[in-house]
Amino acid sequence: MQSVIVAFGGDQFGDDESERAKQSSFFNLACRRHAAGVGADRPRLSTRLRILALLAVLAVELFVAGTGAYRRNQPPGGSPLTSIARVVVAAVRKRRVEAPDDAALLHEFLDKAAVETAGDKGVLPASPWRLCTVTQVEELKCVLRLLPVFACGIIFAAADTQISSTFILQGDTLDPRLGSFRVPAAMLSMFDTLSVMIWVPLYDRAIVPLARRLTGHTRGFTELARIGTGFVLLTIAMLLAGALEVPQFVVVGAAEVFTIVGQMELYYGQAPDAMRSVCSGLSSAEFALGNYASSALVVVVVRATARGGSPGWIPDDINDGHLDYFFWLLAILCVGNFGAYLLIARWYQYKKTAD
Repeated sequence: MQSVIVAFGGDQFGDDESERAKQSSFFNLACRRHAAGVGADRPRLSTRLRILALLAVLAVELFVAGTGAYRRNQPPGGSPLTSIARVVVAAVRKRRVEAPDDAALLHEFLDKAAVETAGDKGVLPASPWRLCTVTQVEELKCVLRLLPVFACGIIFAAADTQISSTFILQGDTLDPRLGSFRVPAAMLSMFDTLSVMIWVPLYDRAIVPLARRLTGHTRGFTELARIGTGFVLLTIAMLLAGALEVPQFVVVGAAEVFTIVGQMELYYGQAPDAMRSVCSGLSSAEFALGNYASSALVVVVVRATARGGSPGWIPDDINDGHLDYFFWLLAILCVGNFGAYLLIARWYQYKKTAD
C-alpha cells in the first residue's frame, strides 16, 4: 500500500522544475506521515482496532473525494514482472547469438533479447518470450542499477530497526522519571517520531534552499547524496547509542528524513514508468530484510560472546552485558556500508540528468 501511495502521489506532479520541487516536498510529507503513528506502552487492543478502523474509513472517504482531481499518467497494463521475465528468458534463449559488430548497437547480454534472428522473422507476430523491444531491455537495466543501492539500504535498515528493539532494552535500564512524569521505555521511540516531524519541515524550508544555492540542484541534493548523508547520520547515531544513550533517537530521525525520502525520490524517479509502484516498494523491502538481518546479527552476537561463563554482550539482564559494544559493532558495519555505497554512487548512472 505504501509503495502504491508514493508512486501514485508522485504521478500527480509535472516534470518542470517547480513541479519537481513540489514532488520532493510530497515525499518529505510521506515520510512525516509514516512517522506519525505513536502508541502507548500497553494500549487496549480493542480501542486501537476501533481507532484504526475509523481512520481507515476516513482515509477511503478522503481518497474518493479527490478522485476527480487525480492525474492518471499511466494507463493500466500488464504486470511489470512479466516484462522483466520475458527479457531474461529471451536473453537466455539467445545467449549464443553473436552481438552486432557496431559497438553502438545492442552488445550486452540482456540486449540479445532484442536482437532479431532469422527464427524471429519467420514467425509473425514474434513471441514476446523470444523477442523483446529495446525499451523493455532498458527498463530492466534501470531496475538492475537500483539493486546495489537497495542492498546498501538493507544495512541501513538493520541499524535503524534498533529503535524498536535494542534501544528499548537500553531504555529499560534508565531512570524513567522525568520530573513528575514517568516515561515508559517503549515510549522512547516517540523521540524519533518527533525528530522526524521536526526535521521534515526544517529540511524542506531551510536546508533545501541553502543547498540549492550552493549546488544549483533543484532539490538541493541529488538523490544519492541525500541517501549518503543519512548513512553518515545513522553511523553517528550508533556511536551515540554506545556512548551517551538516548540522544541517538534525535539523530536517527534526521537520518531517516535524509535516507528514506532520498530512496523514495531515487526509486520513483529512476524507475521505468510502468514499474514505479514496484520500485517504490524497494524501500519497504529493505526494512523487511533489514529486520531479518538485525535478528540474525543479534543471534550471532549472543552466541559468539556468551561463552565460558561470560554473560555476553546482550544477556537477559542488560546491566550484566555490554550493549554498547553491540552498538559500536553496528557503527563499524555502517562505516563499511557507507564505503561500499560511495563506490556504488560513483558508478551509478542516472536514467536522466539530474538538474
